[in-house]
Amino acid sequence: MDQLTDVGKYSPYRFFSAQEWAAFRADTPLTLTADEVHRLSSLYEPIDLDEVRRIYLSMSRLLSAHVEASQLLFSQRKLFFNANDAIKTPFIIGMAGSVAVGKSTTARILKELLARWPSSPKVDLVTTDGFLHPNEILRRDNLMERKGFPDSYDVGALLRFLSAIKSGQPNVRAPVYSHLTYDVVPGEYVTIDRPDILIFEGLNVLQPRELPKDGKFVPFVSDFFDFSIYIDAEEEQIHSWYITRFMRLRETAFRNPDSFFHRYSQLSEDAARAIAEGLWHNINLKNLRENILPTRPRADLILKKGADHLVEEVALRKL
Repeated sequence: MDQLTDVGKYSPYRFFSAQEWAAFRADTPLTLTADEVHRLSSLYEPIDLDEVRRIYLSMSRLLSAHVEASQLLFSQRKLFFNANDAIKTPFIIGMAGSVAVGKSTTARILKELLARWPSSPKVDLVTTDGFLHPNEILRRDNLMERKGFPDSYDVGALLRFLSAIKSGQPNVRAPVYSHLTYDVVPGEYVTIDRPDILIFEGLNVLQPRELPKDGKFVPFVSDFFDFSIYIDAEEEQIHSWYITRFMRLRETAFRNPDSFFHRYSQLSEDAARAIAEGLWHNINLKNLRENILPTRPRADLILKKGADHLVEEVALRKL
């Protein structure tokens, strides 16, 4: 987090080692078992029960405080507006970070922990993958090599979805993405029905849009967030994780004939590794440097991982 610490005492963040952060767990109970954590974590993003104790329980406690404060503010606004028919809206958590950094595992484990609070809130998880333009459109617009970049998403659909969720509308649909076919699934949706908490995870969810010169209102995806998390790691580590994941997928998921990447499973190990390096340098690294990393200072909480995928440092934005 060097870019964040250069400003010294003027930083908007407070920084904690993993050991310091773990102490903020206080009496937050561990409600997951080792088997559940193993099921929720990815083969390529290993997290064990000790990591849940060190990092996730303090994070759960912090988010509980934010949700309670949001609910109190909602009650106070009802009194302010004398609006007895006001609809309580979901608390939305945005989660950003590079490909292969472990966002999906973090989101899944956090979802389970939040759902097991004593209040038993309804917690849903949606990823931005379904809001990518279909491959047919990306090919037409020469954007296949920019898949995951901001311009490869249907931003209008993203904003309509989040606006409907934040308005408390029932049965809001989000499109479904298949990592097997590497494409949006036509006509398939997941329905989100007024959750208490929504975790919205994706590469560029903290990305601002170009501001209009006429001063008209332009919403950002992050405008709908009540709290935001950025999963961070050194560029060299993310590179290593990406290549390792690609080579393992070559031996597993890519062997499925229906896989978009099936052709890579037929290559030699050296040829497949060369393909992975090309995808990293020409697409994912470029996206990280140009679009994802610059959004890191917009997050409320930054989790900095080390080489073993374990969080080493935590930065929390000051109030």
